[in-house]
Amino acid sequence: MTRPSPVSRLPRVGTTIFSVMSHLALKHGAVNLGQGFPDFNCDDRLQQCLADAVRAGQNQYAPMTGVPALRSAIAEKNASLYGHRYDPETEITITAGATQAIMASVLALVHPGDDVVVLEPTYDSYVPSIELAGGRPIFVPLDAARGYAPDWARVRAAITAKTRLVMLNFPHNPTGRVLRAEDLATLERIVEDTGVLLLSDEVYEHIVFDGVAHQSLMRSPTLAAHSVVISSFGKTFHTTGWKVGYACAPSALTTEVRKVHQFMVFAVNTPAQHAFATYLRDPAPYLGLPAFYQAKRDLFIDGLRGTPFRVLPCEGTYFVLADYSALSDQAEPEFAQTMITRFGVAVIPVSVFYGTPVDRRVIRFCFAKNDATLREALSRISAAL
Repeated sequence: MTRPSPVSRLPRVGTTIFSVMSHLALKHGAVNLGQGFPDFNCDDRLQQCLADAVRAGQNQYAPMTGVPALRSAIAEKNASLYGHRYDPETEITITAGATQAIMASVLALVHPGDDVVVLEPTYDSYVPSIELAGGRPIFVPLDAARGYAPDWARVRAAITAKTRLVMLNFPHNPTGRVLRAEDLATLERIVEDTGVLLLSDEVYEHIVFDGVAHQSLMRSPTLAAHSVVISSFGKTFHTTGWKVGYACAPSALTTEVRKVHQFMVFAVNTPAQHAFATYLRDPAPYLGLPAFYQAKRDLFIDGLRGTPFRVLPCEGTYFVLADYSALSDQAEPEFAQTMITRFGVAVIPVSVFYGTPVDRRVIRFCFAKNDATLREALSRISAAL
């Protein structure tokens, strides 16, 4: 009997580079500065909130749209920070992390044959989401010569009658670029001219440095009216394993996103939702996040000074890029292997964030680690040079 061979919906997709590098780090005993997760615990108070929710019996299905108290807390936070008030009943949806929010939004809004503009380098889940929806990614590179600034003229030129969506991610992973107020103004003109929809992945909204304010698309009524804005508690509260995120959008867009969301996961981690709703009553933890991570950024960057690594500007996120061209002629994937075997430190090659790999001899370090972890990585790098 002939067994049927499956036809892959994602023939070019294999195991993600993050899993690969984490596996190699474990195999070789390397310090893992590759995959983006903290190696420290979340706040004891948040842990207590979770325990209290479990003991209170909040252990069954949550409403499909999310626990009302959490949606209301998110609405208040957004209004306070960005001046835009979403209706928690019809415009905010709790999701199983930001990745699921992205997938649900793309599947809801992108139809077969649609084009979706994606800025490169781009996080690895975006293109598979587009392809599963039957869409076609249209890649527009960030301007590496200008610190990975968005090239809005190229974005506008890429938008045609077939374009359904533009996907944005600022603060940007992997480059750390943040938007300026003038970027929002230019984007407003593009939206007014074309009517295109936007998906804005803002999971690093609270990790911005040097006194700069995050320029959420929520700040602009025009952009908010055309956008699904996505964020996550995993990055903000050091709980990547809890997988709780959210999508904010006008009611008409939210209705469509929820249609997909309900059949992907239906409901999200109930006790965690109640824990976050309680924890959000105090804004200090997320308001203090820029200083917390800036100290780690500065510790790590200072440690690389005097080495052949040339650190690129890092305005946000908990990643920093470094140019190693003064150290090696190896291509990025090969040098990432060398970082593990010779330096004992795992990193991510930036070339994997491109549809067609662009090799600029740049690697990504994650500094969302204990200071002792960062110092150990720096010590290993120094010893190997």
